[in-house]
Amino acid sequence: MFLLKRDYSNKNFIIKGLISSILLSSFIYLSYFNIEIKILNTILALLAIYFLLIIPKKALLISGFFTGILWCWWMAVSLQYYDLVYLTPVILICIGTVFGIIFYFFALFDRLTFRILTIFAFTFFAPFGFNWMKFELLFIDSYIGIDKLSFIFVLVSFYFIIKLKRFKILGIIPLLFALSFPKGQYIQNPNAKIYMPQMNVNQDLRWDKQYRSTLEQQNFDEINNAINQQKDLVVLPETAFTSALNRNDNLLQKLKELSFKIDIITGALYIEDNQIYNASYHFTKGQIQIAKKVVLVPFGEEIPFPKFLVDLINKVFYNGAQDYSKASEPTDFVIKGEKFRNAICYEATTDKIFENLGNTEYMVAISNNAWFTPSIEPTLQHLLLKYYSKKYDVNIYHIANGSSNRIYRP
Repeated sequence: MFLLKRDYSNKNFIIKGLISSILLSSFIYLSYFNIEIKILNTILALLAIYFLLIIPKKALLISGFFTGILWCWWMAVSLQYYDLVYLTPVILICIGTVFGIIFYFFALFDRLTFRILTIFAFTFFAPFGFNWMKFELLFIDSYIGIDKLSFIFVLVSFYFIIKLKRFKILGIIPLLFALSFPKGQYIQNPNAKIYMPQMNVNQDLRWDKQYRSTLEQQNFDEINNAINQQKDLVVLPETAFTSALNRNDNLLQKLKELSFKIDIITGALYIEDNQIYNASYHFTKGQIQIAKKVVLVPFGEEIPFPKFLVDLINKVFYNGAQDYSKASEPTDFVIKGEKFRNAICYEATTDKIFENLGNTEYMVAISNNAWFTPSIEPTLQHLLLKYYSKKYDVNIYHIANGSSNRIYRP
């Protein structure tokens, strides 16, 4: 009888944890299937936060484990390009374990106030520098605001609903202050007419030396298409040119010549003082400006561990390759008299790239999502770009290889 009761109890924890993780992840998968119904997202997001506050401690461990996997399983997709597919189960278990421990900490002390405070504190926390799990993001396509204050009102509302024995309806009052409606603010299009070519080069081919000349010709074809359409700016994706462009005089000269007809922004590698940078190159009137990436992808472009571990991991798994280097501050490009903040993939979804914007209203973000397709990674990135566009009142022009180009407005 005791064993039956214990088995039932364990199943109960697992079920509650699974339900919680599904609620916390539903907005991503609904968006993946192009289902963005505000009332549905609002209800599911509120239920997700409510479950985080009421489920038992053991269920939180389960919730964190599966939420981590449901949000981040796409990380393992890129392993195929390093011949490391065998590590997929290890990666997934590590992801689940990290978020399982974090969620378990929410109930380290069995007090509702402690759980509320730690859940709110998590909105400022990025495990290993990776900040793509944001609880505010649940409300991106809902009637609830995405700012910290709105999230506080949601938590306070649930505190009263859970704690009040009578008149629980009063707990809804704080929730009313979390409601968000369109601002009616519209940032005008920039002066420059922008050409955003949709590119879908398979990752297997991008770094194939035999395919390099074909890829380069595709890039020049797109630039010429933009010129023929009388555009002012053409933007090519992250590492559209797969060589270190500053070491290739032939390509540089061609791009400089074309830049007298149109401004060109393209992604490529940049080598300086034996340091490798993921960079954007801006060509205009025969001149070049380099924007080096500021925020590197944890475990993708840099290993967020002490140096001795970094060297060991790079030696064992990446054939001794070194981490990328990074710039200390963002770069702005001036195009037709207007500033465009440059962002390369992951950094477009971090607060750091939006520092010192001043009166800059536009951002050009370039990505290569072929590393992670097919998966939900482009969808999660899309939701984050929508979030940051609203947060900082910036029009974001996102040009990607392997997923849809988009324009984001606040």
